Amino acid sequence: MGLKLENVIPWGRSFAEYVKMFNLTTDELKLNILDCAGGPASFNAEMTKQGYNVISCDPVYYFSANEIRQRIQDTYSAVVNGVKANLDCYVWQEINSPEHLGEVRMTAMEKFLTDFNSGRKEGRYLPHGLPVLPFNNYQFDLALCSHFLFTYTEQLLEGFHLAAIREMCRVSKEVRIFPLLNISGEESPLLQLVIDKLAMQGYTLEVKQVLYEFQKGGNQMLKVSPPK
Repeated sequence: MGLKLENVIPWGRSFAEYVKMFNLTTDELKLNILDCAGGPASFNAEMTKQGYNVISCDPVYYFSANEIRQRIQDTYSAVVNGVKANLDCYVWQEINSPEHLGEVRMTAMEKFLTDFNSGRKEGRYLPHGLPVLPFNNYQFDLALCSHFLFTYTEQLLEGFHLAAIREMCRVSKEVRIFPLLNISGEESPLLQLVIDKLAMQGYTLEVKQVLYEFQKGGNQMLKVSPPK
């Protein structure tokens, strides 16, 4: 295992945020869903509680709940302080302050941590990372990827993005990626390059407006379907 926990900044979103980020309908929640790079989001825990099916994968799941909890505590203040230093980069509506943001994120991450041990035993949390996944072709109806691809443009180069999206399209019938901004709040310079190259290879791609916006301008997702 090459991942080191000290290189990870855990920051989890909630079920309600996932629904808005990915424009998930009630019928779509009933599908067989894969959450790629899920991290400490509460999406899996809340979906499972409601009787839906989802598998989350992330290399951070190699670590124990206590180790992840400690890493959250170690990095929490730095993340919130970073937001405080860049207030103008965010839309303060449903989340109304950096302190409120911290409360929302910690609530989601606590739900994840409470669910993690049982979810790992049940095979709902798997320690696998892009761009190689251990699933069968079209095993899932829908693959979601939140705050990973396009977010870390400087760390994850064009080749990684292309390989990751192709792999998600191999294991699922449709892929949705959110947001399309990099961590600095600008549209990822890789976005159009990736769209153009995948379109040339027969993939169907569409940028869609969503109901969620916290990063200013971060209200779009990319939908990708594999070649027919």
